Amino acid sequence: MTLEELDFVCRLRNSRLDLSLQPGYILITSARNPFIKPFLTYKRAIQLRQNLQDTEATVITPIGKAIRSLSIDGARPGAVVIVTSSHEISLVITFATCHYIPFVVQGGGFSTSGASSTHGGIVINLSIMRSIVVDLTSQTVAVQGGATWDEVDQAAAKEGLAVVGCTTSAAGVGGTTLGAAIRGAGQSFGVVTESVMRAHPQRPSVFGGFIYLPVEQLTAVVEFANQFDTQTTGDEALFFGFTTRPRAPLSTVIVALLLYNEPSIAAEAFFAPLLALKSIRNETHEMPYPKMNTILGWFVAPGTRKSISGTTFTPPLDLQLMQEVHDDFDKFTRTYPRVEGSAVVFELIPYTCVNQISFDATAYANRGQYHNVMFIFRWYDQELDMKMVNLERAMTSKTRDRAGVVRIAGQGVGSTLNSGPTWWIRDTEIWIQI
Repeated sequence: MTLEELDFVCRLRNSRLDLSLQPGYILITSARNPFIKPFLTYKRAIQLRQNLQDTEATVITPIGKAIRSLSIDGARPGAVVIVTSSHEISLVITFATCHYIPFVVQGGGFSTSGASSTHGGIVINLSIMRSIVVDLTSQTVAVQGGATWDEVDQAAAKEGLAVVGCTTSAAGVGGTTLGAAIRGAGQSFGVVTESVMRAHPQRPSVFGGFIYLPVEQLTAVVEFANQFDTQTTGDEALFFGFTTRPRAPLSTVIVALLLYNEPSIAAEAFFAPLLALKSIRNETHEMPYPKMNTILGWFVAPGTRKSISGTTFTPPLDLQLMQEVHDDFDKFTRTYPRVEGSAVVFELIPYTCVNQISFDATAYANRGQYHNVMFIFRWYDQELDMKMVNLERAMTSKTRDRAGVVRIAGQGVGSTLNSGPTWWIRDTEIWIQI
């Protein structure tokens, strides 16, 4: 037995195996064993570096802070390869496939931590590949896989344009593209090196911002939300729900994010019923369009452990259910330490134009006469991981069972992109082809 074969056997003995999940694969879970050795040995890392010596790619090994900044919860990659071209990506994937080494791709950062990692595998980092080209003639924007939505927004806005993108502009373009735009896509689809998106005319400024309200205003907020679909002209959006009070994390408040793609006068008239309520803090104002797209970033900002899940709901919302969601969330914030910034967010976005497109015309199947609700839990204590996820799932299930849709004939899948596995920091899972 060679040293590499012996090394592999030792790793298997320190792991939990499940041979029944998928033919030809073994799922290895690290079982929080800090001594499990990487699949990419140092010898293989040197070979990888030699394979790329005639390119501009940079290979970073586990020695140094750079690789730790790309790791998640102790999942230490065997190497991070910062690539500059599709050719280099192809060389890395070929190397990983030939030697049965798992690899992941980090684009602009689509995960909740903005990182991407694999324990002992290879991280293909696209951070240098972030070129953005705006073509006014074709009204398109070509974006490399390492760019973020904020960079796309800024580049398009300079030409008076905008593209349909992510609600969190700090996220990477590549991950969003795989999740919703490419037919048959997903995390195992491939490496998105460049996307070309249609652009649309966009005025330079919009009205929007957060408004924080006491829970006593819940009835008025729900009444306004239940009328949104009949009142909207297509230029408005409303995100509302519950979060911890700014600078007072043990107090739950109503939070509403207003958006109106018109000047302040029209916006203030449409949102008058909300703006007239006695608020704790009102941050709404007219702002540059790219700035508006950064506002939701603080919900998923790095630095904490987090879990994000979602489901659907159909208006009108039941006031009793909303009160129960508030009570459950308020109990959560008062029971567990350092969960500030967690939130429950109901999304009201006008989908009239989107729903006019046939469901077999695009890869985006979550469309219909319903909306999405997101559950964002943030915490710091690793020991609370399972507790947080279970609490979040319970709240998600309650909302789905009483207000959501599983599937409406002819109206899409009735499920958000995040209603499947939650994104959280957990034991590392590695697929190895055998």
